[in-house]
Amino acid sequence: MNITTGQGGLWRDARRRFIKNKLSLVAAVIISILIVMAIFAPWMTPYHYSEANFDDAWKFPSWKHPMGTDSIGRDYFSRILYGARISLIVGLVAQMLSLFIGVPLGAIAGYRGGRADFFVMRLVDVMSVFPGLLFAILIMAWLGSGFSNVLIAIGVTGWVGVCRLVRAQFLSLRESDFVRAARSIGASHTHIIVRHLLPNAISPIIVGLAMGIPAAIFAEAGLSFLGLGINPPTPSWGQMVSSHLPNVIYYWHLALFPVFMIAITMLGFSLVGDGLRDALDPKMNE
Repeated sequence: MNITTGQGGLWRDARRRFIKNKLSLVAAVIISILIVMAIFAPWMTPYHYSEANFDDAWKFPSWKHPMGTDSIGRDYFSRILYGARISLIVGLVAQMLSLFIGVPLGAIAGYRGGRADFFVMRLVDVMSVFPGLLFAILIMAWLGSGFSNVLIAIGVTGWVGVCRLVRAQFLSLRESDFVRAARSIGASHTHIIVRHLLPNAISPIIVGLAMGIPAAIFAEAGLSFLGLGINPPTPSWGQMVSSHLPNVIYYWHLALFPVFMIAITMLGFSLVGDGLRDALDPKMNE
């Protein structure tokens, strides 16, 4: 049976099951708050993220500076909020790039099979040999640091999991009755992939996207920590920890707040991904 015929009921049931998952719902609220903070950062922060005041350098959290200041007196709360922009944009855009690469390759491998499947999977095997972060470091060392290069490095190393997921879905669906019916009436391969197979594989792709966002955020933080990510003075949570690493023993707030934001963001997306996986699982309908 073609699942697309009952997509309205599928998404309605999935939404109801997701709302019942209180932990994932709380995580979704946290992510929503982070997104609002990132969007409205210019109106929520009392200072610009690059505004330095040497008289206020090395200040601990206070009413004037809720998260303290750094070595040149920049307000840490402002930099944390602007850093959320970087992390969320990198997480979302890098995953979109991974989908742009992984979905077509996985679809071709799973639907066509044969030589196409062989060549795509050998490429996947080669990419899997390299640890993702190490490969991203090599790309950044070649391209140089910068926001756009971070997106490229994380995006082109994160498509492997998406490709495998889409291939597995297409392999399980390509001999389904609705696909055979489409072939019998002369539907083209592109039509079958776009109108029949891809909509039926969209649920695990969405879950994979949600689970891949925290990995991309962590990769960006790791690259910035190593000095290969976002260029200063643009704030990045990983860069904020790295730049003050020698002083965190004395000024604990310089590491605590950015590390906490990385952790809460990754945890939020991971829990939302778990909730989406449970909500979109067809077995839950039984």
